[in-house]
Amino acid sequence: MEFKKTKLFSGNEKKRKSKVKERQSNVKEKISSAREKISSANEKISNVKEKISSAKERQSNVKEKKEEDYELIVKNKDKKDIKVSIIMPSYNKYEYVSLSLYCLLGQTFDFSSFEVILVDDCSSDNTSHIPKEFDPPFKFKYVRPSKNQGRSRVRNLGIQLAEGEVIIFLDAEMLTEPNFIENHYKHHINDKNIVVSGAMHYRGIYTFLTSDFNSKQWEHIDDFVPRDPYFRFLYNEYKQNHQNSNQLFPLITKKDIDNNSFQNLSFPNWYFTKELNNGLSDFGLDLSNYTLPYIAFLTGDVSVNREMLDKVGYFDESFRGYGAEDWELGYRLYKNGARFLLDSSTFCYHQEHPTSSNNFPEAMGNLLHFMKKFPNFDVLALALEHKPALSFTQIHYVVSQYNELCEIHPFEYREFKQLFHTMLIKLVENLRDSKPISKLHDCNSSSEVKISKQLNEIKKLRLYALTNSFEALSENKWRNS
Repeated sequence: MEFKKTKLFSGNEKKRKSKVKERQSNVKEKISSAREKISSANEKISNVKEKISSAKERQSNVKEKKEEDYELIVKNKDKKDIKVSIIMPSYNKYEYVSLSLYCLLGQTFDFSSFEVILVDDCSSDNTSHIPKEFDPPFKFKYVRPSKNQGRSRVRNLGIQLAEGEVIIFLDAEMLTEPNFIENHYKHHINDKNIVVSGAMHYRGIYTFLTSDFNSKQWEHIDDFVPRDPYFRFLYNEYKQNHQNSNQLFPLITKKDIDNNSFQNLSFPNWYFTKELNNGLSDFGLDLSNYTLPYIAFLTGDVSVNREMLDKVGYFDESFRGYGAEDWELGYRLYKNGARFLLDSSTFCYHQEHPTSSNNFPEAMGNLLHFMKKFPNFDVLALALEHKPALSFTQIHYVVSQYNELCEIHPFEYREFKQLFHTMLIKLVENLRDSKPISKLHDCNSSSEVKISKQLNEIKKLRLYALTNSFEALSENKWRNS
């Protein structure tokens, strides 16, 4: 009997050891999977560190520029306690920037505590006369590089010369309300990580009439301006006696700014008003839970703490021409902990001016540059604004569902994810090159079958914003699995 008991015990021991080995095997598999995820995360961290290092190197290059690269005229040098620096880049906007500077004379913020830095990017008009004509009570710096530099470089030059702890980027053609600086600055007093944007609430205004306006602009002018009796008189004067002139015809004067009558010629900006009304405002002023908050970093009217800029680097000077350089910096701020606030009390009036049809291909080229620099889905998805013409709220839901898919299935559906990325890049490439955007992929038969199967599986997860936008890009050209 003793022998049998020993044999029975031996059998139980074998079963126990077998179960232990099985559990150990499962643990090893989990450890292996965890290591793979850690390796992937470390790779992403390494990429981020490399990009931050590159940004800091560019920032260092900016700071190393020699003073003889530009002309600098400073008024009110004795004002030392500067809290806010307003940086205004300008190119051939003399009449517009003159009104913008005049508006700043009415600020409620202490004149000894802010400065305005006008960076004249080698204008060929009368902008160079401004230092002689403009005699403000606040510190004023007129900067003119020795040659045309472009948007990113001139703003970096402004940052380099700025003394304030808070930087406000303001376009040269923006008219401001008296409490503009005050409303920006108050948010930064106790929060160094905040980015305050008024650009999404800006209003348009016609301060000058010119034959260079395009047909769409004139259609709006003809309908809108004559509604006000005073401005109707000026409108008729222009139509009768000046519409063939090459000179700008003033609708708004300094007197109109003093008595606030200029506001009668302002109107909501249709682009951002539509976005806010189409759901963007539902995320609140702080854009909480919104996946693309960096799009609020629009240099027409935005403020940020100087320390944040020093941390992430300044504007990337490899962006040339129009578009995306502000979003790119906004994205780096976002990835480094910045929080974004939409404050309607910091809005401005944008002086409408003639626009160039050449801006679109240029903007697409810069958007493509941004996408290739940061090929993350929350950047690539910006292309969905152009096809299938989604709003920024709709794009948010696509990005949110893509993130959900990656969280649930980090290593599955790779072909689907890769093709989505490829089509978004191809879309912007074709827009830049003015090519058709109808065929954005070139999959072989076996790949189409595989991706079609993955697409159907993802649909079962009810990620419809994601799958619908994918099908819109690919135009539903899929084989049945």
